[in-house]
Amino acid sequence: MKIDDNNRLRSKKRILIAKVGLDGHDRGAKIIINFLKESGYQVIYSGLHKTPEQIVNIAIQEDVDAVGISILSGSHTELVSEFFTELNSKSLSKILVFIGGTIPSYDFNVLKELGVDELFPTGTEIASVLFWLDKTLQISNS
Repeated sequence: MKIDDNNRLRSKKRILIAKVGLDGHDRGAKIIINFLKESGYQVIYSGLHKTPEQIVNIAIQEDVDAVGISILSGSHTELVSEFFTELNSKSLSKILVFIGGTIPSYDFNVLKELGVDELFPTGTEIASVLFWLDKTLQISNS
């Protein structure tokens, strides 16, 4: 598949990048946002300090295919649990969910059990996010 074909397919997919809780650091989220936009995806940014309920409501309003949650505060388990409680109450389990930020490896299984599709801890190569989204959203066969 050509790059132009990938960009055309990506342009039909909507990704929400969300900052949940009191975490005010969004530099990494903005890097991901710009990278995904430059790669052809439609990207919506939640802004800072959103509750799990607000993020789910934004996902509904924007009709997104995936939600990427950026967390650096250490409260990832609690906030992601609240997010999935709200998401499931709205019967939106079809939305792809990925998490990035400061996430210790010992929490990976807990987050996966809650429903997280993929984790990108601090230090992950940015292209890994794109490759995973493309594969999971069936943009390419890579």
